[in-house]
Amino acid sequence: MTKPTPLSGFPEFLPSQRVVEREVIATLSRTFELHGFGNIETRAVEPMDQLLRKGDTSKEVYVLRRLQEEADRDKGMGLHFDLTVPFARYVLENAGKLEFPFRRFQIQKVWRGERPQEGRFREFAQADIDIVGRDTLPFHHDVEVAWVMLEALGNLTFLPGFTLQVNNRKLIQGFYAGLGAPDVEETMRLIDKLDKMPAEQVGKLLVTEAGLSEEQAAKCLELATITATDDSFVDKVRALGVESELLDEGLTELATLINATAPLNTERVRVVADLSIARGLDYYTGTVFETRLDGYQSLGSICSGGRYDSLASDGKTTYPGVGISLGISRVLVPLISKGLLDGDRTVPSTVLVAVSDEESRGRADEAAQQLRAHNVACEVSPNAAKFGKQIRFAERRGIPYVLFATSQEDGGGGYEIKDIRTGDQVPVDPATWTPADEDMKPRVVVSTNEEKK
Repeated sequence: MTKPTPLSGFPEFLPSQRVVEREVIATLSRTFELHGFGNIETRAVEPMDQLLRKGDTSKEVYVLRRLQEEADRDKGMGLHFDLTVPFARYVLENAGKLEFPFRRFQIQKVWRGERPQEGRFREFAQADIDIVGRDTLPFHHDVEVAWVMLEALGNLTFLPGFTLQVNNRKLIQGFYAGLGAPDVEETMRLIDKLDKMPAEQVGKLLVTEAGLSEEQAAKCLELATITATDDSFVDKVRALGVESELLDEGLTELATLINATAPLNTERVRVVADLSIARGLDYYTGTVFETRLDGYQSLGSICSGGRYDSLASDGKTTYPGVGISLGISRVLVPLISKGLLDGDRTVPSTVLVAVSDEESRGRADEAAQQLRAHNVACEVSPNAAKFGKQIRFAERRGIPYVLFATSQEDGGGGYEIKDIRTGDQVPVDPATWTPADEDMKPRVVVSTNEEKK
C-alpha cells in the first residue's frame, strides 16, 4: 500500500497536540457548566431542505447519499455546516420536554465544502452556547452569554489574547432607517464588507447598490468607525444627528452590555463596542458578536454570534434566543501547526513501571494496578531492556516518573520511584504514592520562540 496523501481541509492532531485540544474542550465545558448550561449533542446530518433554508450556504453543504442512490439536490440529507440549524430543529422537536429558558452548550464537529485556507477547514470543531426562551427572552441573557464566553476565553490562559467586538443590529438598522436609507438590509450587507475591502470602495457601493446619497454614505461609514471600551460611543452616535426609536433601543442595549461586562476586561480579554460589526446572516435581530485573536487578525472572527428572535418557530410558538460560537479548530490549528502550542507528553501516563526481567512482569503489572486504583495513569515497560533504555523510553514519551522494584532478597521487595527530570529517587508504596498535582495529567506547553509566529 502506498503512503496516503493528506486531505486538505481535514486537520488531524498528533497525540501531544490533541492534549491542547482536549484541554480547551475541558476548560470550556467546565466554565459553561458552572453557569448552568447543559450539554447536548445533535446528529451529524439534517434534511437538505433545512440546510438550504439560507440559500447562500448551499455550496457549502456536504450531501450524504448512498452509493447507488440517484442524485436529487432537493431531497436527502447533508452534514450540518454549523450547530445553529440543528439546534433550532432540536428545540422544536423537544420543546415539550425542555424547561425554558433552555441553556445549552454543544461542542461538535461540523463540515463545510469551502476552499481550505488558514483558519478555514472542511471539517472543524465548534463550541456553542445558547439561551432560548419561549415567545420572549429578556435582554439580560444577551449580557449573560457575552459574560460566559468572555470568562471561558479568559480561562484559556495558554492562548493569545482576544478582543470581543459587540454591536447591536437595532442600533445600525435604526440609524440607517433614521438616515433615510432606501434599502436598510442592503446597506447593512455592504457595511459588513468593511473588514474585506477599503472604506472608499464600500462607500461607492453604498451609493451605486444601496441607493444612498454621498452624504448618507459618508455618515454610514462614519458610524462604522466608532469604537469604545465604555458607553462613550452613545454620545458619538448622537453627534451624527440621526434619530429613531429603534436606534435609541439599540444604543441602550449595547451600553448596558458594555457596562455589565466591563469587570471582565483584562490585558488578555477585552470587550469593545465596535459599530462596524453587522454580521451578514439575516436572522440576527439585536446584539451581534465577533472576536479577533491577538496577532492573528488574518483568521477573521474566531468567535461570533448574537440575538435571534425568530430562528425557531412551529407556527404557533416562537423560540427567541441568543448565542455565541467559538471556532476551536480555527484558533488551534494555526497555533499548533506553527509549534506555538503542544502537550508535554505523547501519552497520558505519569509513571512507567520498569520490568527487570520477564519473569517479574506479573509483579510490575500488580504495581501498575495499585497506582491506577488511585487515579495515577501508568503503563508497564514493553520489554525488560536495561534500565537506562527503559528510562530513555519514558523520556521520549514525556513520562516524568519511572517505578522500579527493589530486590526481594532478605525480605525486601519494595519499590523506588525516580523523577527522571531531576534524578531524585525515593522509596514509595505504589498503593499510596501520588505525584504532584501538576504531573497528574499532560499539560499544555506554550512555546516562547517568537520566530515560529
